Amino acid sequence: MSAAEPTFTLELQRIFDAQRKNAATVALTTAAERSEKLKVLLDYLMAHLTDIEKAMYDDFRKPSVEVQLGEVYTITSEIKFARKNLKHWLKPQRVPTPLGMIGTANYIRHEPKGNVLIISPWNYPLALAVKPLISAIAAGNVVMIKPSELTPHTSRFIKKMVSDLFAEEEVAVVEGDAEAATELLKLPFNHIFFTGAPTIGKIVMRAAAEHLASVTLELGGKSPNIIDETADIKKVAEMTAWSKGLNNGQTCIAADYVLIHASKKEAFIEAYRKALQEMYGDGAEHSDSYARIVNSRHFNRLKDYLDDAVAKGASIVVGGKTLAEQNYVEPTLLTNINNDMKIMQEEIFGPLLPILTYRTKEEVIAYINGREKPLALYIHSRSTENIEYFLKNTTAGDTVINDLMLQFGNAELPFGGVNNSGIGKSNGYFGFQEFSNLRGVSQRQFGTMKFLYPPYTPNVRKIMDLFVKYF
Repeated sequence: MSAAEPTFTLELQRIFDAQRKNAATVALTTAAERSEKLKVLLDYLMAHLTDIEKAMYDDFRKPSVEVQLGEVYTITSEIKFARKNLKHWLKPQRVPTPLGMIGTANYIRHEPKGNVLIISPWNYPLALAVKPLISAIAAGNVVMIKPSELTPHTSRFIKKMVSDLFAEEEVAVVEGDAEAATELLKLPFNHIFFTGAPTIGKIVMRAAAEHLASVTLELGGKSPNIIDETADIKKVAEMTAWSKGLNNGQTCIAADYVLIHASKKEAFIEAYRKALQEMYGDGAEHSDSYARIVNSRHFNRLKDYLDDAVAKGASIVVGGKTLAEQNYVEPTLLTNINNDMKIMQEEIFGPLLPILTYRTKEEVIAYINGREKPLALYIHSRSTENIEYFLKNTTAGDTVINDLMLQFGNAELPFGGVNNSGIGKSNGYFGFQEFSNLRGVSQRQFGTMKFLYPPYTPNVRKIMDLFVKYF
């Protein structure tokens, strides 16, 4: 059914109204009740691993190990962490009482925001739909999910799973294209969680503003991978090759370009080539450990980046092969890069990796800070002084030192970007907070503030002067 049809819009409104009516009931559920919902979700996922793997293979030939690592483990570990901590999260949190408010007790209650919308992307179609759902359920919300139409097999699995486990008035999945998302964004949700490109994030934020809805925007951008002169080049090359090959480079926290000390450039290229040989043999197109680009549109986008870079003077030093009939792009390194190339102007979201060199740390800082704030920043160094310098002089959503892409899997760390790379945080307690209203409560236990009531006599003024000076 087309999202443009009036019946589709009416159906969305019907589901939304049913959820809004039910939101107050769901908000009153206990930690134990919410934990049980998460347990049921966990059991379902574990019972349908084969279905999940098949859906993602059918969508873009995603290897089963990558499904387990990037999709399933990400979700199951999040559920276990939330269930372990949910009772504690829901307890009122006492806060100190300043002397000027003596006689009161003060605390914070976490209450659900209410009706929430999750719009998830295609690159990790299960994890990036279900992980925010876990936080939304833990916080006690009702939820509508719009999965990506670019991974239809996985979207159908999500819809079936949700319909099997939840009443429609609590959690519902809406399938469809961009028109469906547009119709959903017209509804007065209390919170919207969107994962995708910054350009679409701006559209979501404008729509949310119409209803003064809060937003979490998990975006992306160009994340740098700094490699200094002290780094273990063999190890760094292996890590980088793995991270750019994982999901065929279609990962928002994958390094988008390398900034390497000029003295280590050639060693890195050779080590990268050897790492690819060890991982994928004589050609990644023959390996069952290498996914494909999700569709022909994104394949053509990457092919255009590659062709444009070469036309403007870039050199392909590793890889470069493409096969349109398979949506296949080989792991590729490029040198002689300049900022006029499309590959340096847009997030790559594929296995192409430009290499830039530097000679001084100041060059690194100037280059990174001259661009939008990245979602992730990677530092490879054995110098404590260099690491601290790069951390102190840059800003990023998250930073990993001497490894790559660890941050998303740690429920103890906040995950999210800064400005153009994102707004708000997810993971564990931070995701729970994102779907909660932090309600401050002050309760008078004894005494009053009557000594400050009118009339404002000289004595009242003296008391107020003391408050200002000492409290």
